[in-house]
Amino acid sequence: MPILGLGLHVIVAIFFAMHAIRSGQDRYWLMILFAFPGVGSLVYALMIWLPSMRHTRHGHAFVRGVKQVLDPTRELRAAQEAFEDAATTDNRLRLADALFAAGRASEAVPQYQGALRGIHSDDPDIQVRLARALLESGHATAARELLDEVIRKRPDFRSQDGHIIYARAVAAEGNRAKAREEFETLIGYASGFEAHVRYAEVLQGWGETEKARAVCEQVLTRAKRMPGFARRLNKPELDRLKQLSAVLAKG
Repeated sequence: MPILGLGLHVIVAIFFAMHAIRSGQDRYWLMILFAFPGVGSLVYALMIWLPSMRHTRHGHAFVRGVKQVLDPTRELRAAQEAFEDAATTDNRLRLADALFAAGRASEAVPQYQGALRGIHSDDPDIQVRLARALLESGHATAARELLDEVIRKRPDFRSQDGHIIYARAVAAEGNRAKAREEFETLIGYASGFEAHVRYAEVLQGWGETEKARAVCEQVLTRAKRMPGFARRLNKPELDRLKQLSAVLAKG
């Protein structure tokens, strides 16, 4: 499809040519890219661009995303095989995380519970992950009670993820006043915008459309003033807020 009068393959070739110049690649790559735009771009991507991207944070995310699309059950299979080979706590946690990521939270629950033994019996990080799985599998009260126990035993423990899970669990239990208090505290200190997304979603569920829209617009307005790298870092959450804002705008 032509873009501004140029074929898409030429646009891609120009992108890779800019990468070649900025990264100091040999000049013959420019000849290959423009003499054979389609094939040349493919060769450059496989030989130069992808290998270089693997060593960046965004590159790691890109490679993980490609692997997930091409083989969405790859990590779950690998985690299951590793656990079958050696039922260590690390392998059990890897399996639990893979099950959760695959949308099988209820199956992840007993694996997290199994990891809470021996020296890990009171590990707050594992307990937070268990609470997340409990919440996603429909056991909000159990999740909230577990986190209450963590707070009681470890008053100095701090976990933003745990706080978000706690606020969501309280909301799922129907305690609006407590949930509102927790979310308002969260968005006051949270790094990133996951708390804002979750709060806006909860407000939408309560029918508080104007308040939900205000939370979205506050973040999106703030994002416009952020440097590019910060917007890229928070892109998943910003995209979710944009989508939610559009839905709320339709009434």
